[in-house]
Amino acid sequence: MASGMPQAFSDPVVAPLIDALYTEAMLLADEARGYFEYEGRLDRDALAPRDRIAFSCESLRVTTRLMHVIAWLLGRRAVLAGELEAARASEGEWRLGLVTNALEDHGARLPEGARRIIDASIDLHARAARLDTQFAEAEAGGLSGPANALLDRLRQIY
Repeated sequence: MASGMPQAFSDPVVAPLIDALYTEAMLLADEARGYFEYEGRLDRDALAPRDRIAFSCESLRVTTRLMHVIAWLLGRRAVLAGELEAARASEGEWRLGLVTNALEDHGARLPEGARRIIDASIDLHARAARLDTQFAEAEAGGLSGPANALLDRLRQIY
């Protein structure tokens, strides 16, 4: 483990969590690429011109959201591998990027496949953002929140 890592994040629970989120993010990125590049073309072509623009904008937001999450997870994996100090990973450039997570008003007019992928990317980004905040708080010495309570309970069992 990287030296200086807060005890709560050197647990064997964190690595599988980060790995599972990374796998989920990569699978969702592949699904999104497949949909927006191939299957979704027919859906997009059936939309009104204004909705086609919204479809394209949302596909870019999905991509941005997922790339932010993947980059953040790679940084966290580097911490777990001892390649990056936890304190450094909690600095601004390593923190999870902010992306609008609100589906615009046109969301109801988008095809179901697009909405499903958009919602999944919003959910994944929100979960990563909660972890990012907790990691930063832990690095600053303020361990709190439900994830830390769960880690404490797991620590007592093992």
